[in-house]
Amino acid sequence: MSADTRQSLTTGFGHKRQSFRHWRGQRPFWGGMLTLLAGIPIMYVPYQNLTLGSLTIRMSTTAGAGSLIIGVLLVVLGLTMWFQPQSRVFAGVAAILLALVSLVVSNFGAFLIGFLLGLIGGALGVSWVPGKTVAAEPTAPAERAERTERADRAEEAEHPAEDAGTDDGTGPASDNTAVSGASPADGVDAYDGNGRHRAG
Repeated sequence: MSADTRQSLTTGFGHKRQSFRHWRGQRPFWGGMLTLLAGIPIMYVPYQNLTLGSLTIRMSTTAGAGSLIIGVLLVVLGLTMWFQPQSRVFAGVAAILLALVSLVVSNFGAFLIGFLLGLIGGALGVSWVPGKTVAAEPTAPAERAERTERADRAEEAEHPAEDAGTDDGTGPASDNTAVSGASPADGVDAYDGNGRHRAG
């Protein structure tokens, strides 16, 4: 196997892994997993026999069909959390209720294993919310700064005369006290800011 082939296989595996992580992040994956796993012991245990030496204990009860139904429903609800994440609240609440019913129907919820898995899985399904996209956040301040800069440039373009005639007392314009824009260099014919004729 050449280096190029190994690199292509690694790239393919990495791409599949990245795709799976993206798929997993868009749904309550662990809630669905635990709910699905909760249905297996609830279905399995009531139909098995426990053998202790020469003693055989039959664990199936008259509610064995009820255990089968609860287990199948928990598996279906786990798959619903995976493939219909918009129904996660309904699936989570239903999984919690079925886990509670399994305490009575299915040998204490398959000896508390299925009960605890269903309870935790349903709670994770109910509490899961879609994450917010963070890709656009770093560019938002830059876009705001760019929009502000463009607005400032547009405002300066609209009022160039006001900015040019502003006297802040720091430049040569501060020496200009004449209303008509004449400077002291114009001589005695200039008028000062009070409208009076100024003598040399």
